[in-house]
Amino acid sequence: MLGCGNVGASLVKLIADRADAIEARTGLRLEVAAVAVRNMSRERGVDLPDGVITRDAHAVAADPTIDIVVEVIGGIEPARELIAIAMANGKPVITANKELLANVGTELFGLADDAGVDLLFEAAVAGGIPLIRALRESLRGEPIRRVMGIVNGTTNFILTKMTEEGADYGVALAEAQALGFAERDPTADVEGFDAAAKAAIIATVAFGVKVVAGDVYHEGISQVTAHDIAVARRLGYVVKLLGIAERMPATGEIAVRVHPAMVPVTHPLASVRESYNAVFVEGDAVGSLMFYGRGAGGMPTASAVLGDVIDAAVNLSKGTHGSLGTFGRALTLPIDETTAEYLLSLEVADRPGVLHSVTGVFARNGVSIRAAEQEGIAPDARLVFITHEAKESAVQATMRELRELDVVRSVGGLLRVIGS
Repeated sequence: MLGCGNVGASLVKLIADRADAIEARTGLRLEVAAVAVRNMSRERGVDLPDGVITRDAHAVAADPTIDIVVEVIGGIEPARELIAIAMANGKPVITANKELLANVGTELFGLADDAGVDLLFEAAVAGGIPLIRALRESLRGEPIRRVMGIVNGTTNFILTKMTEEGADYGVALAEAQALGFAERDPTADVEGFDAAAKAAIIATVAFGVKVVAGDVYHEGISQVTAHDIAVARRLGYVVKLLGIAERMPATGEIAVRVHPAMVPVTHPLASVRESYNAVFVEGDAVGSLMFYGRGAGGMPTASAVLGDVIDAAVNLSKGTHGSLGTFGRALTLPIDETTAEYLLSLEVADRPGVLHSVTGVFARNGVSIRAAEQEGIAPDARLVFITHEAKESAVQATMRELRELDVVRSVGGLLRVIGS
């Protein structure tokens, strides 16, 4: 093992608890032979025999007496180098490293095929949910149209608190941090970086094309207000941070993005609460599927890692390995070219002609209004609009022009409507 933090320590416990059962079912016995860590004196809450813990990760990766390597150290380097060394020495590798796979995953898949070994990564996307295995095996022949879902438990916890308790964003974030759902620096989660990395991996596996983190448009939830959520709820929607990967049927282009979205209360994703994850897969033949469960945490993630370890061990004993095949470069669709319905709200001056001025801006940019309502009266008036399906670039142009109107005091956040 390379690394022994929360996930690594949980994996050690699972292997100790399940070794007999695994041996009975596979004929193979798993043993933790070496654990490479940066700090050998740190307390990890697991019992390891003397001589198992080491600082020399390179020696572990190359050790001819070790059959399988598990990488749970995170980051791109030295993880990439160590994985490459292990595979070059004939060792299957299991990783939970979403950052690595979202940036250089296809390079590593090629190295694994060249070496004739497995590179498995179920735990990199949705913790204990068996999503990747379903996409790369069960649904490999399925013409997948879209994969979308909640792939970050921190943001789902925060949005749940804002929705059910009316909490402001800052209050909900502080509670998430106090409970250990959010890091002291929550930027990767709340600004969408974590979900974007996972969306890149999902798109790569689902569509067989090379998508990297830099291809993924992302927005976080830090600008979502309690008012936005209240308006959405009154209109029959729930706000969720979604990762979306879809293939455009006319052009074959791949659109991959992460942003807050209004999901109808009748959609299965709307009922996913707290820190849970859920991913919705839509295919031409299979229809709609949803995968739901714990998306993070030591034990759920370690369970996914252990499943990969068992697969790799069985394949190694048979002299075979799984392959994701070759990847073409994705023709990615910029966010400006995507379409959706949108909700936006405006604080406006209390004077005649305001509605005419505002709706004129929508019309000039080719954005059709599906519904409109006014909240409040006199100086506190607020206009709320939901559009028909429109192109992102047209809606952004509308917002820019609205900000220039003297009758508009402020333009609120933009929420896309997904799943209606």
